Amino acid sequence: MGMDVYGKDPSTEKGSYFRNNVWWWRPLWDYCVEVAPELCEDVSGHYNDGDGLNAEGASQLSTILFDEMMSGRTAEYEMKRNYALSQLPREDCDLCSATGIRTDTVGVDMGQPEKELLVEVQILTGRTHGWCNGCGGIGTKENWGMSYPFTVDNVAEFAEFLSDCGGFSIC
Repeated sequence: MGMDVYGKDPSTEKGSYFRNNVWWWRPLWDYCVEVAPELCEDVSGHYNDGDGLNAEGASQLSTILFDEMMSGRTAEYEMKRNYALSQLPREDCDLCSATGIRTDTVGVDMGQPEKELLVEVQILTGRTHGWCNGCGGIGTKENWGMSYPFTVDNVAEFAEFLSDCGGFSIC
């Protein structure tokens, strides 16, 4: 699923369309709400319901985002966010019940209980065989929060879109 953001009155090709999949969009929109709450709080930015900003609001948000990037605050936000995510605990894998070996019908049909592990995983787990496609044979996986990336580059692309879109709708 993705968030298709259409310019209402684009002045350039760049301002006609912006897209992020849902994994990239959510942290981007959360950042917009954080740095420009007066513009973004009342926009249903996490839904594909056509909400958005008018030309003036989009232009103001673009300016705010560019100012945040130029000041270094966006890079600092990215760094702090990535650090906070790195501190999240790993989660038990639900496909193998945290054993590292997928033994349900799908796992057995795919030969996962007999699959040889990578050397690195063998060292971690103390076994040579038995794998799970959900956790790589370890039994735990990254915290779900790690699925939502945030980068300064993505903010820059959105800010460029905003500067030329003439307002936008999230569809």
